Amino acid sequence: MQILNRSELVAEQFRLAFGNHPAGVAVVTASGARGPVGITVSSLISVSADPAYLAFSVARVTGSAEVILQAKSIVVHLLTASNAEIAALFSRPGAQRFAQLERWEELSTGEPLIHGVGAALRCTIESRVEAGPATLVVASVMEILDGESLAAPLVYHRRGYHSIGEHSRLTA
Repeated sequence: MQILNRSELVAEQFRLAFGNHPAGVAVVTASGARGPVGITVSSLISVSADPAYLAFSVARVTGSAEVILQAKSIVVHLLTASNAEIAALFSRPGAQRFAQLERWEELSTGEPLIHGVGAALRCTIESRVEAGPATLVVASVMEILDGESLAAPLVYHRRGYHSIGEHSRLTA
């Protein structure tokens, strides 16, 4: 029987607590010297609508973290229920992500844009704050590029992807 120390116990309880807390799913993309990169995030939050700011965290150990953290601009893709395969692809370590995508392009400003998502927001990174093994990124939204914003969103809950929609509405 393994005995957990206090830190391990808190970490396990924290994972369980947040595993039960649903979160929207997004893919963040940027361009680097070796081409386009992207990661799946479920830590995305809206910070302000006017002016438009958002924030998300990046684990610094991920393969694409360095490129995203050094980028001046990024595209944040808000995923819909029909984008679960994209979320899974961008969460797999070492995957040839863009080679497996059917619908994407490089913008004239250099960032990769994935088509067929809920919304794509081109952003400028404003600040980065180290927080344990992750970095919190705050970005200002420059423009909304593409999207099917009325589609059911993709949600991460209990280590799996789910959809919500009118069928799950509890209040008017």
